[in-house]
Amino acid sequence: MDLIDEILDNVKTIAVVGLSDNPARDSHGVSAYMQSQGYRIIPVNPALNGSEVLGEQSYADLSAASAAAQAEGVDIDLVDVFRRSEFAGAVSDDAIAIGARYVWMQDGVVDEAAAERARDAGLGVVMDDCILRQHKRRRG
Repeated sequence: MDLIDEILDNVKTIAVVGLSDNPARDSHGVSAYMQSQGYRIIPVNPALNGSEVLGEQSYADLSAASAAAQAEGVDIDLVDVFRRSEFAGAVSDDAIAIGARYVWMQDGVVDEAAAERARDAGLGVVMDDCILRQHKRRRG
């Protein structure tokens, strides 16, 4: 089984960093699709902190999102990065800090050093790819 299949088969909870409340944005559409496929989406966006996006409370950062999830007995399995590449390193470091199992950097998001740090910490990493496209590919 390759890493993408492993992620799609084993992940239950996805923290989406950079999730927009604007339905026209890719982050919103991809997250809504993944939610419709049974994944729990936790929005992370400081501009939306405390508001609801896709029926879930939004958090300012991964640390707050992880603490709230853990209070419910839920672990964040995957951190999905919808931020520009220059922010991916900090997000990846936060994913390591909260004990996520995977980091997924969406189309156009590339940070080799961040990916290497995450892999060195034991996380699976997908970079410059779209989780929605990969999910649909698997469904045939």
